[in-house]
Amino acid sequence: MNSATPASGRLVAYGCLALSMSLVGGYVALSKPLVAAFPVLLLAWLRFGIAALAMPHWLKRATDEPPMAARTRWLVFLESFLGNFMFSICMLFGVSLTSAVSAGVIMASIPACVAVASWLFLRERITVRIGLAIGCAALGIGLLALSPAHAQASPASTQSSMPWLGNLLVFCAVLCETAYAVIGKSLTGRLGPKRIASLINLWGFVLSMPFGIWFALQFDFTSVRFGTWALLVAYALAASIWTVWLWMTGLRNVPAAQAGVFAVMLPVSAALVGVLVLGESLSSPQLVAFVIALVGVVLATWPGRRT
Repeated sequence: MNSATPASGRLVAYGCLALSMSLVGGYVALSKPLVAAFPVLLLAWLRFGIAALAMPHWLKRATDEPPMAARTRWLVFLESFLGNFMFSICMLFGVSLTSAVSAGVIMASIPACVAVASWLFLRERITVRIGLAIGCAALGIGLLALSPAHAQASPASTQSSMPWLGNLLVFCAVLCETAYAVIGKSLTGRLGPKRIASLINLWGFVLSMPFGIWFALQFDFTSVRFGTWALLVAYALAASIWTVWLWMTGLRNVPAAQAGVFAVMLPVSAALVGVLVLGESLSSPQLVAFVIALVGVVLATWPGRRT
């Protein structure tokens, strides 16, 4: 982070990042009822479409913003394809096959993955403590993989015969979220947070349109209850507008590796929603894995000596 950034500005940036990831974790967990009501690819298309109707005014370029270069356009596409479209597909399919708690534990590896990607692509230095945090994340995921399948099922949902596939898809979503953080850091120096949010959502709508239309022609929309529609609208606004704007706003003043640490709020909120709202329970291996992952986050976030 720029040392010239005022302390109040840093606190606002931290708050935006933490709130963004908390909302992501919440809607990831609450997406389980939605994937039970809608086909995944139709759900993704509806999400992008509802959000597109809510923010057309964000597409306009600000007067002080330069025209987009070819590289910026490519980064916007990648940000949407990896961090928006593929993240949604992997996450929605993943949580339909595993529990919200398991998804939360796997997503605890996001800070370490972002740190590695920041070192590779942004040349941000990885300290010894970041390295230890990466080890904790890997150990947590390993414990989760060794836990019994029945411990990962939710009593409030249908038992899945392939929780391993759900966990693998959630980890693919982690990699997509990593790309989202690193590419987003590059974009915040070129575009405003609102325009980034609107552009990547519009790309997501276009990418999911062929699948969405195909499923929509065969889907009985009258079978969906009002409460499910309300949850869908809240999911669309949170996933495509609020979380993206908050994340890009905070990312403008925070290095990507440090911002990635705030992704710990994602698994925490996902696990809390899974336990408190969806009626899931924490098994012993999941609890140990979760604690180890949080220890890794503490290692990564503990302030060092200032020079």
